Amino acid sequence: MKKAHRIFAINVGSTSTKVAFSEDAKAVAQKTIAYSSQELAVYAELRDQLPRRRQDVMAFMEKNGIALDQLDIIISRGGLGKPGPAGAYIIDEALCEDLLAGRYGKHPSALGPAIALDMAKPSGIRAIIVDPPSTDEFEPLARVSGLPDIERKSAFHALNQKTAARKTAEKMGKSYETVNLVVAHLGGGITIGAHRQGRVIDCTHGLSEGPFTPERSGSLPTLELVELAQTAKYTPKDLQRKLVGQGGLAAYLGTTDAIAIESAIDKGDEKSMFIYQAMAYQIAKDIGAMAAVLSGQVDGIVLTGGLAHSKRLVGWITKRTQFIANIFLHPGEDEMAALAEGALRVLLGQEEAV
Repeated sequence: MKKAHRIFAINVGSTSTKVAFSEDAKAVAQKTIAYSSQELAVYAELRDQLPRRRQDVMAFMEKNGIALDQLDIIISRGGLGKPGPAGAYIIDEALCEDLLAGRYGKHPSALGPAIALDMAKPSGIRAIIVDPPSTDEFEPLARVSGLPDIERKSAFHALNQKTAARKTAEKMGKSYETVNLVVAHLGGGITIGAHRQGRVIDCTHGLSEGPFTPERSGSLPTLELVELAQTAKYTPKDLQRKLVGQGGLAAYLGTTDAIAIESAIDKGDEKSMFIYQAMAYQIAKDIGAMAAVLSGQVDGIVLTGGLAHSKRLVGWITKRTQFIANIFLHPGEDEMAALAEGALRVLLGQEEAV
């Protein structure tokens, strides 16, 4: 019998570390290690989280009897690195340092490649990323911000957006390269992209634009933000944490837990209802904006990510956007399967990691 390719995947998010051991592209063992915003708030710098996150990954491996020297490859979700086209990239020290230093933007996904490289080095196996958040397929017009000092940059949930888009195209009986889609990734972070024939030509930035999210403030009135930054109310680091980590639902309702918020709504909590609906309203607005990027030629709107499980949230978004195109649901994140599939393509020589 042909030996299966043994793949270990790591996906570090803002409030979770997802791990999976696969044989070929079939998951054998997997887990989502969840963290509260309060737990992570004690770490002053992003790289300070590394020991805790790595320890949790190794504990999963030990519990499931997974030995490092028996793996064929380790793959991680990428971070906000040097912008480039979609594809597979080899993890090295320079890539990890760029991510951890936040040279191109700070996000907890930077921790994944560092953990992967640390695990891979002793056994001499490859560690790679595929379709990282810094995937950049923007058209020139999308880069103009309105202020020459600032250029709009591509930073979004490329892995899950592209996976959901490919599956939607397949459902239509077409290829991803022949359809126009607006894809909304709805999770701890929210990004909404315009996919035109296989390329994401514009997208909201995952950290500084778009709708507010369970733990991010999204786009804000700029003059008021400048005024807030000039007060003594917050230090620059405090304000940064307010924008990414303690904004959005966390700031308004004191929790990032959508299930708890929906439970409160069911019990008649009007504030929870109003703020949750406001998030749906903002998501719908940006879906409309990306439809305009595609000149209204939209074959479908795709809602994916963990929050797409919410019938209430999906219902509000659908009501405001279904006039544009049909709504396609891919609840949850297919990122772990997408990582395993990407690693397998590299192992089989179907795709080269550069």
